[in-house]
Amino acid sequence: MNDKVTVSTLRKYKAEGKKITALTAYDYPTAKILDECGVDMLLVGDSLGMVVLGYDSTIPVTMEDMVHHTKAVTRATQRAFVIADMPFMSYNISKENALRNAARLIAEGGAQSIKLEGGIEVAETVIAIVSAGIPVVGHIGLTPQSINQLGGYKVQGRDEEKASKLKKDAKSLEDAGICALVLECVPMELAKDITESISIPTIGIGAGPYCDGQILVTHDMLGFTQGHRPKFVKQYANIDKIIRDSVNNYISDIQNYLFPTIENSFTLRKKDSK
Repeated sequence: MNDKVTVSTLRKYKAEGKKITALTAYDYPTAKILDECGVDMLLVGDSLGMVVLGYDSTIPVTMEDMVHHTKAVTRATQRAFVIADMPFMSYNISKENALRNAARLIAEGGAQSIKLEGGIEVAETVIAIVSAGIPVVGHIGLTPQSINQLGGYKVQGRDEEKASKLKKDAKSLEDAGICALVLECVPMELAKDITESISIPTIGIGAGPYCDGQILVTHDMLGFTQGHRPKFVKQYANIDKIIRDSVNNYISDIQNYLFPTIENSFTLRKKDSK
């Protein structure tokens, strides 16, 4: 296995033009597999609210949820750079509150970095967290915690004014000291412009092929989740079908006396014969 991925590694990959791979992880066994496969970055996303906890958005996710799941992921991870999301309103009330919560994800959760959403408006908070020695990943474009304000899950930055705002956001976050920037659901031309204009790696999700790296929600990529699939998702497996077929076979085997067999059972020890 290669050396541990760090902030320096990510900058090196950008400089060399080597694409960065990233996926979400919320539990120990999944994180272990992804890490051993060589995924560069694992994001303990607040998307766990929808993917794992059954909420209809990321907004109900708490700091306790994030710390709990981050601990599980970091216990499984040897190489990948682990990022933990700052949940809704955990960094907006005050810089002190933001620092306290960011520190929990690093000290208790074991993450190497935190991620927060927003542009120019969170730059001062980013400066405070980075100044405390905590790496920060930015996130602009479609920001799920602001979904009520954005009016739904829509592509962002399609007109000139909004594209200009996102470029300014990216530069402001770079100046504030972020180590990487997630670009979600923005036109690929805009993502290309931003990627070429800043010195830090960009990680795209629904942002086209020109970012320095790509991330997907693991459950979407593996076909674990059903229903609507965003345009930007490429499904590499159908885990839902595999699980359903396996469970149905299990039920059938039990009902038809095919499981357990003698091979799956234990027997009494025989008494020694004289």
